[in-house]
Amino acid sequence: MVCGECGHQNVLTANFCSSCGAPMERVDITTETLAVSLDAPAGIDIDRSSFGVHEGLFVVLQGAKAGARYALDDDVVTMGRHPKGSIFLDDITVSRRHAEVRRDGARYWVRDVGSLNGTYVNRERVDDRELSDGDELQIGKFKLVFVHGTST
Repeated sequence: MVCGECGHQNVLTANFCSSCGAPMERVDITTETLAVSLDAPAGIDIDRSSFGVHEGLFVVLQGAKAGARYALDDDVVTMGRHPKGSIFLDDITVSRRHAEVRRDGARYWVRDVGSLNGTYVNRERVDDRELSDGDELQIGKFKLVFVHGTST
């Protein structure tokens, strides 16, 4: 990394120039590429014939696991940073036991189970909410879209 003040070559991790002491400016070169097509209906392209008419599915849109798919095939699916949870979301912004999704017949409900940063559905903080096809669930920095098999 080159100092903007004196032109001295520094190591990439330097916060200050080792020659003149000037603060090093950081340029954020991080880019984000979505793993799914956002112009498809409900924001994703899923072959609904591959799972049952009453089954639910999460597709991770944003976060370390972008593109991952999770079938909601248990009556209660736990989500959080606990490695033994049903859906493991490994990031400090996620509580160990963050939220759970309950299946009641063909309906799915998400419930925050006392997380610090909250659980959001379509950018609205929720304690307990029924999920509909295409809903965006945010837990920490992870964004997941809910897909329901009954939709066409």
